[in-house]
Amino acid sequence: MKSASALAFAAAALLLAAASASAQVKPDTATLSPHPIEVQAKPIATFAKNGEPMSNRYLEWRGGLVLTSPSEHFGGLSGLILGKDGKSLVAVSDSGTWITGTLAYDGDRPQALKSVRLGALKALKGKPLRKNRDRDAEALTLASGTSAKGTAYIAFEQNDRIGEFPLDKNGIGAPVRYLTMPADAKRMRRDGIEGITVLDGGPHKGALIAFSENPLPGEKQHRGWIWIGGQPQTFKVPGIGDYGITDAASLADGSVLILERRFRWFDGVRIRLRHLAAEGLKPSGTAAGEVLLEADSSKEIDNLEALAVTQGSRGETVVTLLSDDNFNRFLQRTLLLQFTLKDDTLAAKRP
Repeated sequence: MKSASALAFAAAALLLAAASASAQVKPDTATLSPHPIEVQAKPIATFAKNGEPMSNRYLEWRGGLVLTSPSEHFGGLSGLILGKDGKSLVAVSDSGTWITGTLAYDGDRPQALKSVRLGALKALKGKPLRKNRDRDAEALTLASGTSAKGTAYIAFEQNDRIGEFPLDKNGIGAPVRYLTMPADAKRMRRDGIEGITVLDGGPHKGALIAFSENPLPGEKQHRGWIWIGGQPQTFKVPGIGDYGITDAASLADGSVLILERRFRWFDGVRIRLRHLAAEGLKPSGTAAGEVLLEADSSKEIDNLEALAVTQGSRGETVVTLLSDDNFNRFLQRTLLLQFTLKDDTLAAKRP
């Protein structure tokens, strides 16, 4: 039997190879028309691969799915919106596509993704996004309304920008405008803004905030930006280790969860969920973070890049994570994972 370190090394090598090949395997979506696709869902019984029950102070395991599809355009999912009931799903891909569907449950456990449709993201006036650097959608959040009829913000990297897009029963329409970007965005590398959310509470309720995946060149802290009066203003997020931020979601009190990821040759991929207190999410603020979950390849994880927060049937806070398979289906998976946040335990830690 191979040692755990050898297995981690092998998994890391495969993931690195997958990531390096991703630019070549992404399908061309410029002329893609909206259409239904079939998605199969294989339930994940336990978070730990050895079947042990999850033991965590802040989170309880609800269930998960491995999602696959015969469609060549399914994959690369990097941003997620779920309706308030946790069923209506909208996601975007770094190949420049969107999907919509209905998440079905067996009790509290995710069971299937049904009625899935897929289409291409558009440029202003409905023009196609013809260049790969223009299609790299990395984050999605609801701006107003609902996932069935409302507006969303989508953040793109490479050609760094955040646009406002309409949502309706037909999917995601062409952007109506692009936001003023931070001046600091010019200093970002290819790994630009990866996480966005709209604050659900606090003194800046309704404000959009965004996070850089990695610290800017020469810095050790992550940059965050909050849009006040249409203008982005800076705050900072101290790093813990060398994790990159891959998404964010607001809680009802105005605090924020951030999803983080790290890759090392001898550790493989690790993910982390961190809670940022509301008082630091302000211009010139510092958003201190507390780690709620950290997991390695012994758990059911992959390249997790999308995060959403909803309420369950009993009013509990449900955290949903979604992974980007880099369109390397033999090496990586599209996972949907759900947890219940123990609100009372988290509240006890808040000031």
